[in-house]
Amino acid sequence: MRVSLESAAAGPGDDLIDEACEFLRGRVRRTPLEDSPALAEVLGVPVRLKLEHLQETGSFKLRGALFRMSRLDAGERRAGVAACSAGNHGMAVARAARDLGVAATVYVPSTVDGSKRRGIAELGARVVESPFPGYDDTQSWALERVAATGAAWISAFDDPAVMAANGGSLAAEVLEDDPEAGVFVMPVGGGGLAAGFARQLERRRPGARLVACQHAGSPGLARSLERGEAVTRLPAIETAAGGVEGGIGAACFEVLRDRVHRVALVDEDQILAAVAWTLDRHRYLIEPSAAVAVAACLEGAVGALDAPAVVVLTGRNVAVATLADILGR
Repeated sequence: MRVSLESAAAGPGDDLIDEACEFLRGRVRRTPLEDSPALAEVLGVPVRLKLEHLQETGSFKLRGALFRMSRLDAGERRAGVAACSAGNHGMAVARAARDLGVAATVYVPSTVDGSKRRGIAELGARVVESPFPGYDDTQSWALERVAATGAAWISAFDDPAVMAANGGSLAAEVLEDDPEAGVFVMPVGGGGLAAGFARQLERRRPGARLVACQHAGSPGLARSLERGEAVTRLPAIETAAGGVEGGIGAACFEVLRDRVHRVALVDEDQILAAVAWTLDRHRYLIEPSAAVAVAACLEGAVGALDAPAVVVLTGRNVAVATLADILGR
């Protein structure tokens, strides 16, 4: 295995973020910002939505997969790539691998959303389901198998190139398109999006605040901040928001530990209600993992805000059966 989680640097440097932004220009959609009068009424400040759920493959993860895999050498391309994913990263890796002509294997938890599993396979990757329902156990199981294959490991979050592309390039767009925003609200699972975003904020808008939104049943970042060290593994929980389940990445935590203004926690019912609310008020279908940030706003978990805010809608991939269940509530 060419890349390990333990070998990841503490975070992306300025040059790497600039390189990611340049590489991705024209290769991914520059997703728009849209005013949200409904959330502005709730929060008492102007609010705009970053519509990253409109990205190709249905989530921001395409940024990191394309950039990270562009850096593979010839030997790594011949050996192929492997990844662990709750769905969106796997779809992004499958798409990038297809574009590069590289073989890809994606390991998924047994609870993976059906639409995401199908999407990974339809993009040409081999999907291997683990015997475990949670992300952390699935990743450990996958790493043991990948070590013997020689495939390059494409981390979903704990890799400087992934952080630079997923978070850094997205932040660069937001900061350019909204020079007034001072608060940025986003869901956090493994932490790659938030880590790259935080580094770019520090460079381009010092003093701006980042609110990290997590599932109360699996708050890897919140637990890490309490303990002062990365909590990289958490027990699996039953949730429709698989993208935010599990521990924080060790390298991601090193970036985020002093750069997060607030961690907002919401529960499963609040998350699912936010999926329905977004569809009702904005006519946008977002997945439960993305709805974590919307739920935090609706429930007041983001705290009192005194500056215009941007809320990142990170993905839209959700099975019809899951959506029917949500709307049936």
